[in-house]
Amino acid sequence: MAEEKKETTSKPAPNEKGNKAPVKKKEEAAAEPLVLSSSPHIASGESIPLLMHNVILALVPGLLVGLYFFGFDALRVLLITTVTAIGFEVLLQRIMHRTVTVGDLSAALTGILLAMNLPAGAPWWLCVVGSGVAIIIGKQLYGGLGYNLFNPALVARVVLLISWPVQMTTWPKAQPFFQRGVDTVTGATPLGRMKESILLHHDLSGIAHLSLIDPFLGHVGGSLGEISALALIIGGLYLIAKRVITWHIPFSFLGTVLVIAALFHGIDPNRYAPPQFHLVTGGLILGAFFMATDLVTSPVTHRGMLVFGVGCGLITMTIRFWGGYPEGVSFAILLMNAATPLIDRWVKPGTFGTRGNGN
Repeated sequence: MAEEKKETTSKPAPNEKGNKAPVKKKEEAAAEPLVLSSSPHIASGESIPLLMHNVILALVPGLLVGLYFFGFDALRVLLITTVTAIGFEVLLQRIMHRTVTVGDLSAALTGILLAMNLPAGAPWWLCVVGSGVAIIIGKQLYGGLGYNLFNPALVARVVLLISWPVQMTTWPKAQPFFQRGVDTVTGATPLGRMKESILLHHDLSGIAHLSLIDPFLGHVGGSLGEISALALIIGGLYLIAKRVITWHIPFSFLGTVLVIAALFHGIDPNRYAPPQFHLVTGGLILGAFFMATDLVTSPVTHRGMLVFGVGCGLITMTIRFWGGYPEGVSFAILLMNAATPLIDRWVKPGTFGTRGNGN
């Protein structure tokens, strides 16, 4: 009788619907972690792999133009950087006893973005070193995806540019795929020609006969993924339409460049190029839509994004006008990445559910 009574009291009590719900012991309930988080508590159906997939899809038009004008050299650089970026991610996560997360496509995206920031004729070892710097120094040493302060691909690009300036500034000339010869011809980018002309002749004679249609469509020298403003704009608008990014950073970035270039061109048109030249040349469009909008390294509020974009534009034009490099987009974005925590602290979001919640 004593055992029958003990067995009866250990059974779970029926709930309101009459089902027998399991009763947790006090020890088990105490062992469960108490999760505290701020509002909102609504989860969307978006995931990291989906976001990365959409960004990679948006990069396809720019990549296709690069492959068309630079041929198999561009394909070689793209494959090396992408495969080695994934390989470095797996290797380092295993060494550091972390969960392997290459399935989220973030390492693949870093490799693709790095390739788009390299010359199509970059040697294989430069691609491997760049991937290592991006994944190891730019990403995993900070703790992995979501913890990095700087855009990993841009960290790699700047390190390579400072360490191997000759290899990083040897630009193959863009030639349509069906017109390509055996030998690769190199030449300066439009921004490089502008900087050289100003230093040597104190005017813009070096770009006097440059048609802006060529850089708009991609028929110019430069990094394999930044030569066509049109293809990159199509990809950027796709990201905005899919709500992967918002308009705040790209438009404030490009708008600041447009205003400053127009102002100085109006003051001295013989020394400062017109605004449309700055908009379609170099890596401005690629940086504004795909690099500066990195969700991890950019501000969280819309007002903060506007501040971030304006800062990127100011630094870019300062370097282009008076700096030692003809291009300034990479440096501008990295410097503003460093300022992002301050911007987020300055432009704080308000309480969720109240008017004017910081956005």
